[in-house]
Amino acid sequence: MWHVTLKRTACVKLAIPDDRRDDLKRTMLTFRRVAQRFADRGWERDEDGYVITSRTRLQSLVYKQVREDTGLHSDLCIGAVNLATDSLRSAVERMKAGKNAGRPTFTAPTVEYNTNAISYFTNGDDQYCTLATYGGRIRAEFVYPPDEDCPQAQYLNSDVWEPKGATLHYDRDDGEYYLHVTVERDEPETELGEAENGTVLGVDLGVENIAVTSTGTFYSGGLFNHRRDEYERIRGSLQQIGTESAHRTIEQMGNRERRWNNDVLHRISKGLVQEAITHDCSTIAFEDLTDIRERMPGAKKFHGWAFRRLYEYVEYKAAEFGIRTKQVDPAYTSQRCSKCGTTLRENRTSQADFCCLKCGYEVHADYNAAKNVATKLLRSGQKSPVGGATNQLALKSGTLNGSGDFSPANAEA
Repeated sequence: MWHVTLKRTACVKLAIPDDRRDDLKRTMLTFRRVAQRFADRGWERDEDGYVITSRTRLQSLVYKQVREDTGLHSDLCIGAVNLATDSLRSAVERMKAGKNAGRPTFTAPTVEYNTNAISYFTNGDDQYCTLATYGGRIRAEFVYPPDEDCPQAQYLNSDVWEPKGATLHYDRDDGEYYLHVTVERDEPETELGEAENGTVLGVDLGVENIAVTSTGTFYSGGLFNHRRDEYERIRGSLQQIGTESAHRTIEQMGNRERRWNNDVLHRISKGLVQEAITHDCSTIAFEDLTDIRERMPGAKKFHGWAFRRLYEYVEYKAAEFGIRTKQVDPAYTSQRCSKCGTTLRENRTSQADFCCLKCGYEVHADYNAAKNVATKLLRSGQKSPVGGATNQLALKSGTLNGSGDFSPANAEA
């Protein structure tokens, strides 16, 4: 038994005083320019001809001049060099993998705050933070959604989770600022299978179906996508009109859309957790969300946000019942036959259809992928290190262990 540090991200809206919004905007624009200067210098290469990915090295080359030129808070300069080096490392990794990669370019309105540049406070029912900016620190109140079950409150209004650094985002659609806070907690780490029951529920994410489980439950994305497309169409028309009234309407629609989307994702997450409880699962397995938009045909930025939010909702809801959530490498989960294990690109005949060329197994492609997601996690530790029960994959008709032994469900299952 040992301890690990769990990290989560909580996104909360901030109420910024009107007389300080210009200071915050100036800080954000300057931070972006500073991060770009660090990235540009790193991309120029060092004496050895390699991209500079060392934070210490890059800081020594640019930091002093940046501070003199901009007067940006020292800790925000550190945040800018961290952002630049992370982006440079990602570009180098893409090049090593044979993928296209260019000089990092920062266009998003964000600021990276470390624990010296941001402080958190609670005063009765009020929670707020103070942010380092031009003109001195700004006090910003937390604005929680009306949903009492929101993850923001679960993480930020807690004695268990400790807030650390954060990323400040400006939403161009509604003109509001949002803080993405990293929260941490320590807990004992156990190997999958140390628990008496090691049953895994697999979840595949997609565009047509937001989520499909290894037990055969489908959560359709039809209405979800339709509502989003309609909003984009109307928003585009209103932007062309360009009046103040049209912009107010866009903001009101955006707020309604976010509430509706969050409500849908809450309901799906509750359904997934309930499935795990029903099938006596100890773990819910998702595919790794990193670069999911690049891997998924038809996925948009909106879907990437929805998948991350859904995982976050499932994560904290499942934790209340002692159920863990894990992400696994999604490689070949759409091509592998969950029945015989044959992995061929040709097995996936369409977005919805899967037919194994070896054993003839035919099934919905998303359901097949969900079983493979669970199997990947299951096979990472088939036996408990203390000699406990064999881990199992939760299926509609029973359970399957890592050795391929099937156990039918009871009675009506």
